[in-house]
Amino acid sequence: RLPRPRQALTSTMNSLKPSEAKEDLPEVEVREEDQMLINEFGRLNSRLHELQADSAALKEKIEHLDDATTELMMGGDSVRLKLGDAFIDCSEDYATEFCEKRQERLQAQMDAITAEETTILERQKALKKALYGRFGAAINLEE
Repeated sequence: RLPRPRQALTSTMNSLKPSEAKEDLPEVEVREEDQMLINEFGRLNSRLHELQADSAALKEKIEHLDDATTELMMGGDSVRLKLGDAFIDCSEDYATEFCEKRQERLQAQMDAITAEETTILERQKALKKALYGRFGAAINLEE
């Protein structure tokens, strides 16, 4: 049996009340420099999420190319390669070489994304240290 909406709302509101620990935190003035650091952390966090989405898409493309290369090894002499909206007839060797080169380019993009993610995570770590040092538990820099 489902709880009535009013009962569910009341129990949810009770669980969302601020804890007593947060009420005991001293108020710290947010200076302009602090706000700039907080904003930088937010921008880096947004960029990190974009990079993670790009990374997932690239991984999927690389896997598809790997699967295509494997299929080509089992295929015949002539294959059809899709370029854009068109298909062209080509040899198995040409198609395999095409897939491998494409895979290398995508892997280079993946490596660049990984390097940028590492740089962002290092900067975020430094920002967290500075901001938690200043604000303590009064600030939340987690997801």
